[in-house]
Amino acid sequence: SPQGRSKKKSRKHQRFMERRALLEQKGLLSPRGRLGGQQPEPGLEALTALPGGTTVPRCDKVPKPTRTVSAPLSPSASPDSIARHHSVLLAPGSGGSRRVRASSLLLRLGKYVAIDCEMVGTGPQGRLSELARCSVVNYEGDVIYDKYVQPELPIVDYRTRWSGITKQHMKNAIPFKAAQAEILKILKDKIVVGHAIHNDFQALKYFHPKDRTRDTSQIPLLKKRAGLPVRANVSLKNLARQLLHKKIQVGCKGHSSVEDAQTAMELYRLVEVQWEKELAHSLPPRPPSPVSDPSADSSQYLDDQYWPTDLMAGGL
Repeated sequence: SPQGRSKKKSRKHQRFMERRALLEQKGLLSPRGRLGGQQPEPGLEALTALPGGTTVPRCDKVPKPTRTVSAPLSPSASPDSIARHHSVLLAPGSGGSRRVRASSLLLRLGKYVAIDCEMVGTGPQGRLSELARCSVVNYEGDVIYDKYVQPELPIVDYRTRWSGITKQHMKNAIPFKAAQAEILKILKDKIVVGHAIHNDFQALKYFHPKDRTRDTSQIPLLKKRAGLPVRANVSLKNLARQLLHKKIQVGCKGHSSVEDAQTAMELYRLVEVQWEKELAHSLPPRPPSPVSDPSADSSQYLDDQYWPTDLMAGGL
């Protein structure tokens, strides 16, 4: 009769609900009707419930084995942490430079920059060098800053043959202090690459931490690759020709600070893994940088306490 079938269906549904409640209690089944509830434990979705509360593995879903990989570096990692990370990944059986590139590419994109500055002559007979153009590129060589800068003193010698700067460029140049504030904000907490980079920092009236500086004119690995003596003074132009097989700083229109910055980054990347591994054994641990107001960065470096007396006497 319809009434009998209804009772039979009701008892079957009741047994189903009891089994469901039991599975939920054991954590083998997600509670019904909960949106955004807790996910089942890994591997439990591969079990099938049988009458009586028992479970058997299903053949269509098998939990994938987990791979153990090294923890990624955070964007706030200190230079010595980065170097030691390279060293660990380069250890025997770790996968070598392929894992270095894969594990920290995103970190490098925001952590590394290369800089090059062009200077003009000011002061008596144009002997003082002042900033007239500054270019900054990222790890991939993309330009993130490139502006002409008006020196604080009148220009006596444009040095166009080397700097590429002309009077026309100064029409839209920004004041030195404004440029300095913008550039220092970019360089803050970055690892900065450049060739004979102390000249660029001097033009900016700035001192960058040594452990965050990568000077391609001082990397023995590059000189060895080029077949040059380790103690030799080597130009960016020469290294680019020997190692990158490209010509830069040609013609009579002067250097391009963008091209020079990109070239310095290319040279650094040639020996990055091995050089950072060597630095990992030579750099002492560096405490994290204190949190400061970025708007104050440009003024703090002008304080006399940051300037050696012999440099001040040089007329900068």
